[in-house]
Amino acid sequence: MSQADNDHHEIRQLIENWALWRDAGQWRRFATVWHPRDGWMSATWFQGSATDFIKASREGLENGVSILHFLGGHTADVVGDRAVAQTKMTINQRATIDGVEVDVVCTGRFYDFLSRHEGRWTLVRRQPIYEKDRLDVVDPAVSLTLAPELLNRFPTGYRHLAYLQTKAGFTVKYGLPGLTGTAVEQLYSEGTQWLAGA
Repeated sequence: MSQADNDHHEIRQLIENWALWRDAGQWRRFATVWHPRDGWMSATWFQGSATDFIKASREGLENGVSILHFLGGHTADVVGDRAVAQTKMTINQRATIDGVEVDVVCTGRFYDFLSRHEGRWTLVRRQPIYEKDRLDVVDPAVSLTLAPELLNRFPTGYRHLAYLQTKAGFTVKYGLPGLTGTAVEQLYSEGTQWLAGA
């Protein structure tokens, strides 16, 4: 296997490990995917260091928060000891809104900044791109009416996820990258700069 093939294989494996170990609550293993000093996670409900994200995720799981991830197609651009990867994904969250159990599925991409640290690839920054989402009532015999003024506060890419998370008590960040727009263009620009050594 060439070095380039090996790099792509290791990066893909790291991204799969992120989803599997986080959702399974294997926190010690999950910590190993991150850069030990510079790991940073951005999400609808969290923006901060990898260490704090691990703590918040563990506390959430212990308190019944159900957020699961599924991965799809993947690509990575590697330049020396830096890489930018994009991986199709879904975020699946189950919770209760106004006494009604619902599932939200958000489809998008993980946009990842990676670096080789002490001979292995590590995740420096993860910024999801939120492309579209939907909300389904778990019991089809039950109906739910959403408040349009809350729903419409958020971009179309994650408005149902944001609605559910706001109702669950999370503070949700506005203006995150979607399929198109200035936020995602800025993210792409930052990825280009990262590969160039910035």
